Amino acid sequence: MALDVKRIPERVGYYLAGFADGEGSFNVSFRKRKDYAMPWKVSLCFNVSQRDKVILSLFKRHLKCGTLRSREDGVWYYEVNNFVAIEENVIPFFNRFGFMSAKKKRDFSKFKQISKVIKAGNHLSREGIQTILSIRKTMNDGGVGKRKYSDAEILECFN
Repeated sequence: MALDVKRIPERVGYYLAGFADGEGSFNVSFRKRKDYAMPWKVSLCFNVSQRDKVILSLFKRHLKCGTLRSREDGVWYYEVNNFVAIEENVIPFFNRFGFMSAKKKRDFSKFKQISKVIKAGNHLSREGIQTILSIRKTMNDGGVGKRKYSDAEILECFN
C-alpha cells in the first residue's frame, strides 16, 4: 500500500530525512540469478545502520515498509529493497522531506533515475543495464572497491 506522506508529522519527517542525510544510503546492486530470464537481478535499496534501534524503528513505522535486524557487532540495520516499497513509500517520503546535503540530493536523484529505468522494464536489455551502470558509477562516491562484480562482468553475458 502506498505511503500517504501527508499523514507523517512534519517534525518526524524532517528529523528522519536529516538522519538519513547523514547516515542513510541509496544503492543499486546486481545479483547473479539462474532462475531469471536475465542473468542479473537489479535491486534498489535504501538503508540506514545505527546502534540505536529506536531511531531505525521510527523509519520502519513511518515509511510503513522495510526490515529491521541486528548484526553481530551490535549495529542495527534498517533496509528497504522491495521495488514497490521503494516506488510507493521511500521515494515519495524523500521527495516530500528532502535532504540538505548536495551529495545526498545527488545520490537520491540518481536513485530515482535508476528506478525509472527499472519501472519502464529497460533493465532487461543491455542498453538499460549500461544506463544503470553509468548512473551507478556516479553514486556514493563511485562505490570504489565495494562492488562484488565489475561493470565488465555484468555486461559480458550480453556478448
